Amino acid sequence: MAENQTNSAIFPLAAALVLGTATIAGAWFFQLVIGLVPCPMCFNQRWPYYIGLSIVLIALWMIKNSNRNIALVCIAAAAVLFFGNGVYAAYHSGVEWRLWAGPAGCSGGQDLSASVGNLLADLKTAKVVSCVDAAWRFLGLSLAGYNVIISTVLGILCGVAFFRLKNSQGSSSISQ
Repeated sequence: MAENQTNSAIFPLAAALVLGTATIAGAWFFQLVIGLVPCPMCFNQRWPYYIGLSIVLIALWMIKNSNRNIALVCIAAAAVLFFGNGVYAAYHSGVEWRLWAGPAGCSGGQDLSASVGNLLADLKTAKVVSCVDAAWRFLGLSLAGYNVIISTVLGILCGVAFFRLKNSQGSSSISQ
């Protein structure tokens, strides 16, 4: 039974890895192919994917190599990252719906030079992407709104894997 519980921890981690990789690939697709330039908050929402998916890979490796305790720590860390990203994405969605103000550097304002010559140079090169205006919506949700859902699902998948692995303490193939 415990062996099956250990193996059953692998499936949600693998699902998180596939879903998370597809999500970050989608973000790059929207940026590079569709041409949607991400705002600073959108860029911030990518980091938990890069870090969290790397941690999920480490957790899978630790399970394979019978390092149960390290795998549990990795899975818990990934869950916290993804849930935290979901909260941050919800904050970003609220900014887009104008429910609350966003960060000062993300609302379309930009620090410009004090001298007139530098000001003109700054204006020529400045490409301001506002976090307030959603660049794309589908079924009423922006990309940040979808990230709330996806990050939460990733956190849940990691949580399921954590509890399945934690409950597999009697397994002979996983060290205590």
